[in-house]
Amino acid sequence: MKKILIAEDDRVSRKFLSRLLKQYGECDQVVDGTEAIEAYMLAIKDKKTYDLICLDIMMPELDGIKVLKTIRDLEIQSNVRDFNQAKIIMTTVLGEQHIIQSAFDFGCNAFASKPINLIKFKEQLKKIGFLPI
Repeated sequence: MKKILIAEDDRVSRKFLSRLLKQYGECDQVVDGTEAIEAYMLAIKDKKTYDLICLDIMMPELDGIKVLKTIRDLEIQSNVRDFNQAKIIMTTVLGEQHIIQSAFDFGCNAFASKPINLIKFKEQLKKIGFLPI
């Protein structure tokens, strides 16, 4: 079973993503950036890393870009190779191109605008290799 982390401070968005993704794996939910990093570190410690991480860009404590960078750094430190890296989708209401570009620069695999469009989101999951085509 696949392991999924949803890092989202908005309860409605978190529940929506959880309902959508629970059919594909076990979903853990956190509400801020610090909790996201803690959950990721615990997963590494337990040797059960996440297959998919949905990261909101605007979260309390640490924003999604900082969490993304930290997770990619932790993967390097833990010798996690490209094909074993978590697939990371950034979610946000922001449409600012420079923010989206910095997310890709730090290693996100996809981007989804909120409110999440179900069809487009599933297409992204297929494009990044999380779901079969």
